[in-house]
Amino acid sequence: MQDRTYDARDVVVVTGAGGMGSAVARRLGSGRTLILADASREQLDRAVGELTTEGYAVRGVPTDVSDRTSVERLAATASGEGRLTAVVHTAGVAAATASARKIFEVDLLGTVHVIEAFEKVAVHGTSLVCVSSMAGHYASLSRQDEAALATAPAEELLGLDAVMAVGDDPTAAYIVAKRANHVRVQAAALAWNLRGARVNTISPGVVSTAMSKAEADADADGRMLKMVEACGAGRMGTPGEIADAVAFLAGPQSLYITGTDLLVDGGQAGWIRWHMKHE
Repeated sequence: MQDRTYDARDVVVVTGAGGMGSAVARRLGSGRTLILADASREQLDRAVGELTTEGYAVRGVPTDVSDRTSVERLAATASGEGRLTAVVHTAGVAAATASARKIFEVDLLGTVHVIEAFEKVAVHGTSLVCVSSMAGHYASLSRQDEAALATAPAEELLGLDAVMAVGDDPTAAYIVAKRANHVRVQAAALAWNLRGARVNTISPGVVSTAMSKAEADADADGRMLKMVEACGAGRMGTPGEIADAVAFLAGPQSLYITGTDLLVDGGQAGWIRWHMKHE
């Protein structure tokens, strides 16, 4: 009998059909049922077409992660296809291209929707990996604010003090939202453990994607690229490197890892904390 590493009845869900999401889909989707979700029907159709041509058994499901009902529909669709093996949440917006409100709706609230909707359908062995950011590692929030972000009901999140204090600053909103991803996953780990499942975040640094290009183009002072040089990495990360890290968190080598964050940034967060000169 042929030895099979994967089973076509195993289901992998990836939210976000951009560069990072597509890399993750290719890394995890071979021999499995792959469900790809994105708010942009055009981007979703293009990615599904490419993956289908490459031989993946992929289905596109238009999904707005800021809409709880949309995410719950995605979770129900995925669980109806087979055994839910991995869910990777890459969908998000960046400070360079979105308002503070949009960032909170998608990056903060959208992540909570994914955590909660898929917890309901998780089975023994399911692994959820939420893509956060190294930006979350240099948030400066009180313990009280972090506790609220970690545990408040989804419908109350956008009214929390830590969220309201940001005002109209997209960069501050992005930092708070990404830190919220970290603490929300920490708090959610218990419920996932009780289902025999796991939930973690991964925090990429500057990765070469269309989103990072938009951020670099909007960075008149070139601070982002200067940071990549100053931290010693000398280059951006690649979507494939993030996909490899996701594969570790979604796979059997990490069965005792849950409720934590994996920083994959070439040393950028460490440089910011210990070496960057603050004016």
